Amino acid sequence: MTVFVGTSGWQYRDWRGALYPPGLPVRLWLERYAAGFATVEVNNAFYRLPARETFEDWRGRLPEGFVVAVKASRFLTHVKRLRDPEEPVGRLMSRAAGLGDRLGPVLLQLPPTLRADPGLLDACLDCFPAGTRIAVEPRHDSWWTPGVRRVLEARGAALCWADVRARPVAPLWRTADWGYVRFHEGRAAAWPHYGRRSLTTWADRIAETWPDGDVYAYFNNDPNAAAVGDAEVFARAARRSGLSTTRTPGTPAG
Repeated sequence: MTVFVGTSGWQYRDWRGALYPPGLPVRLWLERYAAGFATVEVNNAFYRLPARETFEDWRGRLPEGFVVAVKASRFLTHVKRLRDPEEPVGRLMSRAAGLGDRLGPVLLQLPPTLRADPGLLDACLDCFPAGTRIAVEPRHDSWWTPGVRRVLEARGAALCWADVRARPVAPLWRTADWGYVRFHEGRAAAWPHYGRRSLTTWADRIAETWPDGDVYAYFNNDPNAAAVGDAEVFARAARRSGLSTTRTPGTPAG
């Protein structure tokens, strides 16, 4: 198995001096990011879905083997609330296809006010092209039912394992032969970093749950460049747990 370790986005000005040299132009940040990481989650696609030409441009600037996870547009998840999914899913996938072989999983982050509707979720998942890896991040407690789990398992969709303040906020279900983990906020100093013990616990959980298959792990705690440092600490912990990981800025792939 391979754990793909990255961050949720790369365009953060307070990463200067941590990942980006002070004088490096913003237009070259993607290339610098890709020299340190082998995967990224495009979080800003949630707020404004990029044009296909933008995805194509990214593909041309990224090295072979780089994986881009795409967070679905809020039009699908928060405006339509998964209803009438054909058009927004089609638009998302037709644009993201510009990534070519760099395209990885698609993340559906659901609104915290959206109550469980297994049928609605199933109909939405059915609209994605066959073979697309979909991760689902519900944020209302009503989703934790056997019926929802059966939908995810039948579609081969991964329940996103989300962490907030060093604790899982969802059941740790394995619903697919691959996994997706998001780290939102740690409890260590300085905020919002994660502590080494917390990241080691997560690495052990992943190793126990997915002895085979890929896992995508993204750090969304971007302030103060916490995501960059935590990704590297996590990758080292994962290797100590016997996992193979993609590269991080201070650690080559292995």
